[in-house]
Amino acid sequence: MQNKDIKNLKHSQAQIKGGGKVIILNAGSVIGPEAEAMLQALHSRSTGGLESHLEILADKGPDNFMKNFYVGYGHKSIGDCGSTSIFIEGISMLAAKAIQDWPLYSGQESSTRYVDFKTQPFKNPIGTKEGKEILESYRKFYTEALEQTKEYLKIQFPLGSGEKESIYNKAIDARAFDILRGFLPAGSTTNIAWHTNLRQAADKIILLRHHPLMEVRNLAEAIEQALRLAFPNSFGHKHHKNTENYNKKWMEKDYYYHDKNCPNFKMVNNSINKNLLSRKILEERSIKTELPKHLAEAGTLQFKFLLDFGSFRDIQRHRAVIQRMPLLTTEISFGKWYLEELPKKLKVKAKEFIKKQEGKIKKLKISKEEKQYYIAMGYNTSNRLTGNLPALIYLAELRSTRFVHPTLRNKAKMIANTLLKLFKKSGLVIHLDKEMDRFDIKRGEHDIVLR
Repeated sequence: MQNKDIKNLKHSQAQIKGGGKVIILNAGSVIGPEAEAMLQALHSRSTGGLESHLEILADKGPDNFMKNFYVGYGHKSIGDCGSTSIFIEGISMLAAKAIQDWPLYSGQESSTRYVDFKTQPFKNPIGTKEGKEILESYRKFYTEALEQTKEYLKIQFPLGSGEKESIYNKAIDARAFDILRGFLPAGSTTNIAWHTNLRQAADKIILLRHHPLMEVRNLAEAIEQALRLAFPNSFGHKHHKNTENYNKKWMEKDYYYHDKNCPNFKMVNNSINKNLLSRKILEERSIKTELPKHLAEAGTLQFKFLLDFGSFRDIQRHRAVIQRMPLLTTEISFGKWYLEELPKKLKVKAKEFIKKQEGKIKKLKISKEEKQYYIAMGYNTSNRLTGNLPALIYLAELRSTRFVHPTLRNKAKMIANTLLKLFKKSGLVIHLDKEMDRFDIKRGEHDIVLR
């Protein structure tokens, strides 16, 4: 495809009320997602072969087919056969988490390591002067603390012999960003990409339009509007009153999870039947190899633990475990790690700053859900996570390496230690990073750069 072809592509767009937009990528393919779904559906009903299906597609087109069979008759599996990429820009961290709170979510989100928060917009949903003042105070603290923190880190972790200075500087930057993200509000804006099939998009929108946050409800409306422009015959689903009322009721009352007495870390349930575990399979698994999925039938473990919202954003990427969406509040505590990693004078200033911000947030006459926009991502949230053995081992090994944020790495190590305590006698082996607590400049290589 030539550059002029790329530039001539028409992408479906919709504005989100309150700011931001949704863009549906047009890949420029002759056979689009709806047509591809039609071909696969025809394939399931005929042995005539793809060529005969292509003739039908060319003759009739996918429009009426998708409208009648996927939407009209409710053959949902047809919607699984066509996929699309949705690019969502200018939404809060909270809205991004709402989209990603989905077992089959696939996509990417902007990392706080690569966003310039000197200029990045913050969402102020109440639109008041008081709200803006709280948000801009975070920006001021972040930008003023950044260079001080970098210089302090260079003293703590000097450039080693033979290490490339440019990579070293990137690693120092990444560490500084990891520390100071704790002082950014959850109302910070971000961009996400969501690759989904047509069925999952429709099913997710059904829930999003009843989300406790107005921003997310507006986002759901914009996503549906953009999808209808892109695939007009696949998004005319009827709204069933009983379903809508049910979803609205439970999402308003029970969507967010919050336990202000949440333990720092505790296993609260173990339903795993050790008789269903194979010693040979557990013992012989090599590094970077996953356990077979059938071991999930042995049961699950459930954990409760404290984790700052910044690191929750990372652990939420694990779709194979079940996690409740935690409510971000100031009720539990601000993560100690974010304070301890600062230079001494800056640490004192940070503590005073956080306390002052708490007072301002408390005065806001808004719901606890809306207050999340004005709360720093360094605050601890109550987390409840449930998973089977293959999912938990994958999570523990991946999130306990030295390249993972330390607050999450600590909890991943606790999960790993618990699993070993319970199942080592059954043959369980866990491959942990042997240098998990070492500063490594290889973090500076974890970037995507156009060449």
